[in-house]
Amino acid sequence: MIVDTVSKVMKMKNYIDLHMHSVFSDDGEFTPAELVQRCKEAGVKVMSIADHNSAKANVEAKVEAEKVGIQYITGIEIDCTYKGVNLHLLGYGVDETAPVFAEIEENIRAQEVKASLERLPLTRNLGFEIEVSELNAIADINKREIWTGEVFAEVLLAKAEYLDHELLLPYRTGGSRGDNPYVNFYWDFYAQGRPCYSTLVFPDLNEAINMIHVNGGKAVLAHPGKNLHGQFELFDEMVLLGLDGVEVFCSYHSEETAKYFLERAAHYSLFFTCGSDYHGKTKPSVTLAGHGCFLDSDDVMKQLELV
Repeated sequence: MIVDTVSKVMKMKNYIDLHMHSVFSDDGEFTPAELVQRCKEAGVKVMSIADHNSAKANVEAKVEAEKVGIQYITGIEIDCTYKGVNLHLLGYGVDETAPVFAEIEENIRAQEVKASLERLPLTRNLGFEIEVSELNAIADINKREIWTGEVFAEVLLAKAEYLDHELLLPYRTGGSRGDNPYVNFYWDFYAQGRPCYSTLVFPDLNEAINMIHVNGGKAVLAHPGKNLHGQFELFDEMVLLGLDGVEVFCSYHSEETAKYFLERAAHYSLFFTCGSDYHGKTKPSVTLAGHGCFLDSDDVMKQLELV
C-alpha cells in the first residue's frame, strides 16, 4: 500500500517527505494541520508525520492532507535499542488507533518527566543557573515537566548573563554548532553517553519491529548514519530481525553515507525512503523535503517496485 501510493506520486515529481514531527512529539513546533499546510506550500506531494512514540497526529493530518490534495501515509517513530545503541524506528502504514501506540506514548512520557528532573541538576553541574519556571516558560503548555535538551538549550542561549559563556559560544550564530543550535546542544550534552544523559528504557529493536508489523505497518530504520556512526556493520545484523526499509536520504546524511545505505538496501532488497526529520525551530536548518535525494523519479519508482 505504502509503495503503491508513493510510486504513483513519484511519476509526477520527486517531492516526498516521510519524516517530520508535530506538537505530539516533545520537540515538535507545529500542529498536524500546520504541517500539512507547510508541506503544501513547499510542494510536497507525499507526506508522513512520524512523531516520537505517538501516532496521534495521523488522525488530523489525514483529514487535512486530503483537503489539499496531498497523499498521506500514517507514521510513527519508535525509540528502541539494539546492543545498547539507541535507535529510531519508523513505522509506515500502521493502524494509528492500535492501543499499543497509546500505551508506549504514556510509558515514554512518564519516563521523560522523571528524566527531566534528573537533567536539571546535571545541567547545573555544567556551571549554569537555571530554574523550573524558566524551563516551563519554554516548554509547550501540554508538555510541562518535560524538559528536553533542546528546551535547556533555548533557555540558556537566551540568558544575557551567558552571552559569552565558553560552552555556549559554538551554538551562537556563526559558531561551529550554530546551524541547529538547540538540537546540537542536545546531541552534545544530553544524548546517550553525554554528561547530562538520563537513561530511558526503550523496547528493543526486535520488539519494535514486531509492534509495527502486527499493526499493519512497514518497519524502516531512521537516519542510520546518525545513530550508527562508527558502527555501520550493525545494520547488516538488524536487517535479519525483519527491517522492511531504511531511510537513505535525510538531513543528516552526506552523499557518501546515502550511497552506502542505498547499496545496502539494494543488497538486502529493502526499500528506501526520503525524510527531512523536520521539527520547526528545534532544527532551523532542516527544511521540508530537504533530505538531499539525488535520484530522479524513475530511479525511486524502480526500487519501490521491489516491495
